[in-house]
Amino acid sequence: MITDTNKKLAQWAMEFALKNGCQSAKVVLYANSNASFELRDAKMDRLQQASESGLSISLYVDGRYGNYSTNRLDKKELETFIKNGIDSTRYLAVDEARVLADASRYYKGGKPDLKLFDKKFYNINPDEKVELARVAAEEILGKDERIISVSTSYGDGEGASYMLISNGFEGEDKSTWFSLSSSVAIKGEGEARPSDYWYSSALFYDKLQKKGIGAKSLERALRKLGQKKIASGKYTMVVDNMNSGRLISPVLSAISGGSLQQKNSFLLDKLGTKIGSDKLILKDEPHIIGANGARYFDGEGVATEPRTVFENGVLKTYFISTYHAKKMGVEPTISGPSVLVMEPGGKDLNGSVADVEKGILVTGFNGGNCNSSTGDFSYGIEGFLIENGKLTQPVNEMNVTGNMVELWASLAAVGNDPMKERSWRIPSLVFDGVNFSGL
Repeated sequence: MITDTNKKLAQWAMEFALKNGCQSAKVVLYANSNASFELRDAKMDRLQQASESGLSISLYVDGRYGNYSTNRLDKKELETFIKNGIDSTRYLAVDEARVLADASRYYKGGKPDLKLFDKKFYNINPDEKVELARVAAEEILGKDERIISVSTSYGDGEGASYMLISNGFEGEDKSTWFSLSSSVAIKGEGEARPSDYWYSSALFYDKLQKKGIGAKSLERALRKLGQKKIASGKYTMVVDNMNSGRLISPVLSAISGGSLQQKNSFLLDKLGTKIGSDKLILKDEPHIIGANGARYFDGEGVATEPRTVFENGVLKTYFISTYHAKKMGVEPTISGPSVLVMEPGGKDLNGSVADVEKGILVTGFNGGNCNSSTGDFSYGIEGFLIENGKLTQPVNEMNVTGNMVELWASLAAVGNDPMKERSWRIPSLVFDGVNFSGL
């Protein structure tokens, strides 16, 4: 990964930049590697391995800013690279908003290990990885005569970074990840070829679910048999925990500094305003030990801290970096969320469905978009008709339309089933009176 020798090289690069006409600088060393083993019908189809390492440097020269990257970590070559970067930056326009974060906001260290790195990463035999993908395939093959194809894969990777900032920050982080996935296509009615997938992911190998992945993907594909459109109208919409994050994504984009500064946000000037129902309680919890996305500092070196994003539907914070804060003339917060946690309710997905008289369970979004300025959205969906608390007809080729603010105001229930391996822990959700178009 990142050696002490390379850290000393980064420190030298910082000093060299400052001695050669740069008033401020940020240096980031990075190293990443990953591998994947992909099987088709339980036979090896593709093996991929990749690794990269390098150095990026942000240069602040005479009120101008430039960012440059290289994977040539030789001191002599770096001298030329940095000098050329400084010369190039002088040709750019002055941007007074391009400044380093206030040093008082930096993470100072001393907190417990977040436990994001699995030392076992280096000791797993490649044959064991292939076997996991093969077992997932064997859970499907021969189980149903309508199966057309089966794809399974195992993947893992590691990443590390070391960051130096000239006004007093030094920090590093590293993490690992592991995944096992399966997808299956089956023959449906006529030309229909329903397909679906399932996966498991974890930061630690021992926490990776290694059995049942293939069987779950087959189960999900088979339940799609007979999909069709149903009548247009207003339905209660239930969104499973695989897809609920799709609906929070436009909201997070709308409260990011980039969108706000460009006045391209449907939540501009809405801080302190009630946006959603009382059920909308969302927090950023960056210091959860062992959580995907956990961190003590962001890409500026600014210390992360727990913060409330929505409290009973009221918008409590924006995510604004130093740059966008300067542009907007406001105080910065943090560049973006780390681990988003939505306050859970009391029921799982089955319990939520059982409470619905007439609705649609959404198990997939197929294309569509959300207007970032107005919040109007239209998404293609697939899922199931809910009648009297039971899933009946599989549905597809339908659209759900509306406005994000109105949608979140109609949030009626939140499930207790977030996928904790994700950095966005958004459980299944229930919305009242949502427009669906079909027949």
